[in-house]
Amino acid sequence: MPESNDATFPEIREAVRRLCANFPGEYWQKLDRERAYPAAFVEALTEGGFLSVLIPEEYGGSGLGLEAACAVLEEIHRSGCNGGACHAQMYTMGTILKHGSEEQKQRYLHKIAKGELRLQAFGVTEPNAGTDTTRISTFAKRDGDDYIVNGQKIWISRAEHSDLMVLLCRTTPRDECSKPSQGMSVLLVDLREAVGNGLTIRPIRTMLNHATTELFIDDLRVPAENLIGEEGQGFKYILSGMNAERILIAAECIGDGRFFIDKAAGYARERNVFGQPIGKNQGIQFPIARAYVQLSAAAGMVDRAARMFDEGHLGGTEANMSKMLASEASWYAADMCIQTHGGFGFAEEYDIERKFRETRLYQVAPISTNLILSHVATHVLDLPKSF
Repeated sequence: MPESNDATFPEIREAVRRLCANFPGEYWQKLDRERAYPAAFVEALTEGGFLSVLIPEEYGGSGLGLEAACAVLEEIHRSGCNGGACHAQMYTMGTILKHGSEEQKQRYLHKIAKGELRLQAFGVTEPNAGTDTTRISTFAKRDGDDYIVNGQKIWISRAEHSDLMVLLCRTTPRDECSKPSQGMSVLLVDLREAVGNGLTIRPIRTMLNHATTELFIDDLRVPAENLIGEEGQGFKYILSGMNAERILIAAECIGDGRFFIDKAAGYARERNVFGQPIGKNQGIQFPIARAYVQLSAAAGMVDRAARMFDEGHLGGTEANMSKMLASEASWYAADMCIQTHGGFGFAEEYDIERKFRETRLYQVAPISTNLILSHVATHVLDLPKSF
């Protein structure tokens, strides 16, 4: 079997593999059929300290960097599990850590590290804004000791299973700002209090079990003390979180790709047709080998992006490129794995079709491949913007 980069955080990787062995394919298949949340899996990750690796030790975490977090998520996905139910906690937490007040850090981070609070919802995307974040219209108006928030969000994952949500909204109209990126602020919303008191959550059923929702916000009161950082500076606050998100999801794609390559190579060695293993045929060998080559190259880009992030570089281009390369490599590996298995690849028993659907998401979310190419074209190659 092709090896993952066990030279980085081998003890963490081994511990994650042992944990994931308790949650085999049957567990995920049942959840997939029922569109249910993997509560037991998330609780086990929390108890093992894996969701608090980025939280400093002084707030109850491990105090490790993004490279360690990438190792956790890669191994989760290589093991056949799925980190989508909780990966947001790793990068949304960074908004509080980097830009929150000391009082906010003390109030929330310890409880997040212990699993007493879940911070897994990131409220940014809107029906009429999409990836053009500067055009969001959800508005928070100051009213005494509160903000009154009105608006709508879409494609917000895990809002039903989270206690807290990082919410990006406008506090100054776009046309009153000198730059489109100004006038946005970040509020920390307590969903336990908000739902039914100005916040309505509507689930969106999709082709995979991702707990995606649409949010309707009508005169929701949020305490002004829940403002993170300074009013109007929210856009730059979430940028680093977005970069971390893309790198972590890229690591998940690397794990998915390794899962598919492991499955395909194992099946090709064991499946006999006409008296010999199908893996003797170059028509079977070459796609598996190509998947391995592409995935290895993508993994190198992910490692580079995570290292840059840990060294304090914004690294937006590297984060975007790692996510694009990893998502495309995992999708090629997924398609190859289905093709290698033939009809069996579509059978639930082999647990490939579920992962096939899951990994397809990452060429679209959290940012599409075309938008990454646009970023590279205009920000790196200095080509004119098309919009």
